[in-house]
Amino acid sequence: MSSTGRTTGRPRSAETDAAILAATRQALVDLGWSKVTMGDVAARAGVAKTTLYRRWPGKNELVVDAVAVLFDELEVPDLGSLTADVQGVVLQFGALLERPETRTALMAVVAESTRDPALRARIRAMIVDPQKRLVHEGRERARRRGELPAGDDPETAARDTDLIFDVVAGAVVHRALVSAEPVDAEWARRFTELLVSGITGAGSADALPGTAS
Repeated sequence: MSSTGRTTGRPRSAETDAAILAATRQALVDLGWSKVTMGDVAARAGVAKTTLYRRWPGKNELVVDAVAVLFDELEVPDLGSLTADVQGVVLQFGALLERPETRTALMAVVAESTRDPALRARIRAMIVDPQKRLVHEGRERARRRGELPAGDDPETAARDTDLIFDVVAGAVVHRALVSAEPVDAEWARRFTELLVSGITGAGSADALPGTAS
């Protein structure tokens, strides 16, 4: 979902939206959550404060959208196998979290959400739930390749999607932001082998190109 599709109302300028969201993330890096204001973001973006309020009712909504648009960049690569595809997503996610704007903005909204249930709900609606598409796309592609059995009933599929997403997101975020360790190729390979082994029910994951099975 693109940033220009997040709200309704008068026609939007994609260029203006992008400038505002970029300014929001930079303000978070420079100032931290508590000191960021709509006025400061407007000044950084070179727009009137009323322009922000026509698009976002307040700082919570603006900051969440500024983070969400970064995660919209993630995609499931088609690398020929479930294992390789999963590793590709993990490495993309790790690289995204290495960017100062992503790291600072994500940690800021998550920390603030512990005190703000409405913000937590918006994070789930605008960041977490949309990114579960990655799990769905990856599983469907693996089924078409014959790597996974035919689809489960919708309730089971949704439950499994939630669990797989939680495992991947939790592990990568913990590795990058809590442990402050790199999400490098070796870690991604070992993590992916463990994950895919559980998804497929096999004793070991398919070997990646150039690695031993």
